[in-house]
Amino acid sequence: MTKNEKSWFADFVNKTLGKKPEPEVVPVSSEDERRAVLEKEKQEATKAGKAWVAVLDTQVNPENIKNGFFELDWNNQFIEELLDAGYSGETNEAIVDAWFRSIVIQMLEEEGQSTDRDMGYINVVPIDKGKSEVS
Repeated sequence: MTKNEKSWFADFVNKTLGKKPEPEVVPVSSEDERRAVLEKEKQEATKAGKAWVAVLDTQVNPENIKNGFFELDWNNQFIEELLDAGYSGETNEAIVDAWFRSIVIQMLEEEGQSTDRDMGYINVVPIDKGKSEVS
């Protein structure tokens, strides 16, 4: 039998006996697994009415160590709690940006570092609903 005849015959036998062909196994990276866990946490927090925020990714520019980004994800409850805490902005991304800036300033102050420094700028780029890249 040729290869095509064997393949046809195997398909015929499998269909006749009710066997389904083995599904192709696609390997999942550890990063994909980590993001899936975070997405599940977000869904569970949202369902429970709890605020949720996470850092999805962090990158540093090898050409300029002062430049990099954080990719953040959050749910609507997190935005509501930020609004209740006095943060404001025209978009959810702007509200999260204000919170992120205050966290960075607080960390500098706790370490006795000056907050009056060239920290670059914070750029918020919406990626998807409830997700932004902060650089």
